[in-house]
Amino acid sequence: MRLLVVEDEKKIAAFVRKGLAEAGFNVTVCHRGDDALSLATTERFDALVLDIMLPGRDGLSVLRQLREAHNTVPVILLTARDGLAERVEGLNLGADDYLTKPFSVDELIARLRAVRRRLSGEGLSILKYEDLTLNLTTREVRRAGKKIDLTVREFALLEYLLRTPGRVHTRTQLCEHVWDYHFDPGTNLVDVGVQRLRRKIDDGHAVPLVQTVRGVGYTLKAGA
Repeated sequence: MRLLVVEDEKKIAAFVRKGLAEAGFNVTVCHRGDDALSLATTERFDALVLDIMLPGRDGLSVLRQLREAHNTVPVILLTARDGLAERVEGLNLGADDYLTKPFSVDELIARLRAVRRRLSGEGLSILKYEDLTLNLTTREVRRAGKKIDLTVREFALLEYLLRTPGRVHTRTQLCEHVWDYHFDPGTNLVDVGVQRLRRKIDDGHAVPLVQTVRGVGYTLKAGA
């Protein structure tokens, strides 16, 4: 999941970003409501973690503007413990869930995954292609029934490829969506990551799945 975390307290934002990144999420952070609205309307995110009390434009105003523009990105609000009226207003405006401060990152991760399951259907908690499966809940990967141990980044790369088998992704797309890094033509970051994933996924199997499309990028597709 690619997330936008909007939190004006920079220490909290850094702590949340670290915990989410360790769990395999691709996280962008901003600290002002007007910046959040600009990002959410110009870039694609799978969910927003949105504090209500923000400088520039408050979180409820951001949420209202998004919903009026028919932007259905899932939103989890961060609220004060005594902010019942704000929570009710947020849910009425179209928020998908809320957390009261202080909160644990583990609970935030669980709520993000629950929102994704509700919106996409429980069956999509397991991604499958040919004899390869990836469980988004347990973070377990298997090929032909054999468990494969992946790093956080390798898991994110495989998940991204598995969501659209057969679609070719450029190095720029992979760099931005998996590494949260603006592409540098001189870097081999993506190529090295794909090679490591390919060794773990394809070695020992007759049918390769991680494919190189020369001059374009990479795809997940059965065959040579």
